[in-house]
Amino acid sequence: MLQEIKISNFKNSSGNSQDIFLTYQIFGRELGSAPVILVNHALTGNSSVTGPHGWWNEIIGDGKSIDTQNFSVLAFDMPGNGYSGNSTHLIHNYKEFQLRDIAKIYDEALRILNISEIFAGIGGSIGGALLWELAALNPELIKNVIPVATDYKVTQWVKALCKVQDSILNNSNNPISDARMQAMTFYRSPESLKQKFDPTTQIQPSGNWNIEGWLEYHGKKLEDRFQLASYKLMNHLLTTIDISNNTHDHISSALKIKGNIHIVTVNSDGFFLANENWESYVNLSLSKKNIKISEIRSIHGHDAFLIEHAQIKTILDPIFHINKNKHEKDTHCSLRRG
Repeated sequence: MLQEIKISNFKNSSGNSQDIFLTYQIFGRELGSAPVILVNHALTGNSSVTGPHGWWNEIIGDGKSIDTQNFSVLAFDMPGNGYSGNSTHLIHNYKEFQLRDIAKIYDEALRILNISEIFAGIGGSIGGALLWELAALNPELIKNVIPVATDYKVTQWVKALCKVQDSILNNSNNPISDARMQAMTFYRSPESLKQKFDPTTQIQPSGNWNIEGWLEYHGKKLEDRFQLASYKLMNHLLTTIDISNNTHDHISSALKIKGNIHIVTVNSDGFFLANENWESYVNLSLSKKNIKISEIRSIHGHDAFLIEHAQIKTILDPIFHINKNKHEKDTHCSLRRG
């Protein structure tokens, strides 16, 4: 059930104040009866992390890696993402916000919900970057920080891609569809698309399905369920990832986090590059002992964290105290760990 919190007169990074409406859902045990797991969604995602319309049903649910019989699973909708359907809650002054503002909003919402400790926080892509921001803002809040296919800083590469997205969103006649089609080209990898559409490599026949039709399908699908203002906001927030709060000392900011850090990267990620994550891990591990890194081995690029469920389970099960025996013979699991 979608619930709502109103945060009055929130002051954003530009110094302007406005009311913020934050929707959320709770799955599994009720709050106060079990450890809390915070799940942050990606750019076009939402708070429906499990259930009839759940986007991560393979990972979250009864008996799954994040077991709703043992945990209270909390998922917020990033403010302005439009999932509530209330157009008055959209954020049109999107360039006044930074991702750190969203972390502050989450932190305030957790206070309102009387949550002072989170057993684990997990998020993919921008959701993982938001998790970094929240952990840096409140270093003792999260006992296990699990950022997936993301980074604690924005790179020039991400800025470049987001600049193109912003230009499409503000100038195209079909902004959502066109921007989504372009984004799919860096969410996946050339190898992934070759496997899916090259007649000589297809695992299953695709009939008349081709790369052009696949891109158009994803563009139209997002156009049917997502607001232009939401896309502009989320794309802009990607360009503001910076746990150093403009000091450029990301290492020092990350080292303030008290909880265990479990970085999950994707070897073929063409958006948040794996070598950036490995460099961060090496630098942090020189001073922080409770940090690990796992690498998903996949041809599918950035979206692998939504595709390679067996590998994700293998990474998460030890963190959530799930029996690993069922994965020991899984030939699809190929992980590199540090």
